[in-house]
Amino acid sequence: MARWRMALDDVYELMSTLRAVRRLRPDPIPDDVLHRVLQAAAWAPTGGNMQPWRVIVVRSPERKAALADIYGPEWAKYVEFSRRRYEAMAADDEAKEKLHRTLAAGDHLADHLAEAPVILMFVADPRMMAITDKNLDRISMVGGGSVYTAVQNTMLACRAEGLGCTLTTLHCIREPEVKAALDIPAEWATLAMIPIGYPVGKGHGPISRQPVEALAFDDTFGAPWSG
Repeated sequence: MARWRMALDDVYELMSTLRAVRRLRPDPIPDDVLHRVLQAAAWAPTGGNMQPWRVIVVRSPERKAALADIYGPEWAKYVEFSRRRYEAMAADDEAKEKLHRTLAAGDHLADHLAEAPVILMFVADPRMMAITDKNLDRISMVGGGSVYTAVQNTMLACRAEGLGCTLTTLHCIREPEVKAALDIPAEWATLAMIPIGYPVGKGHGPISRQPVEALAFDDTFGAPWSG
């Protein structure tokens, strides 16, 4: 029981300290470490155990530079919008300072994306997915459920290995160019780009999230959680 409790505590520790780490050193990642991270992705559950995803492990300078050239301008547009919106919403100087630190880290990633030792590009084939909400009168969300489980496993494994990582989807805005850069077939979709590497500075640590009481309902929507 003690051994089981230790392992359980370790899992909760990983989840509660998995930060978005955007400042990465260019140091290479050993092959055995990278293999364990990819193995964690392969263990993720998927609908019907179809595993409709693949991950491209981008390490060549030329292809990383191509992704950086695509990502940089999209980040610049996104961050300008975000800065105006969140500064208007920020209630105090502390909140604004936190925002500035986050955006500065994002700027650093955009400026140095090509220097990350590895960029993981998750792709998927929609023909292998049971997308049960595709005919509903809203944006489909179900298809990603068979990919983002692998993404989360990957990020937790990075945390366990002492690697920094962050999830971004801004590249999807210019998906045709991403496909051309990585020779991705037309019928496949890109879902997540994750630059990984050893952190500059502390890296992972305590995270700030809404409490369970704000996110969980008891039995029906809107009923306060009383667990």
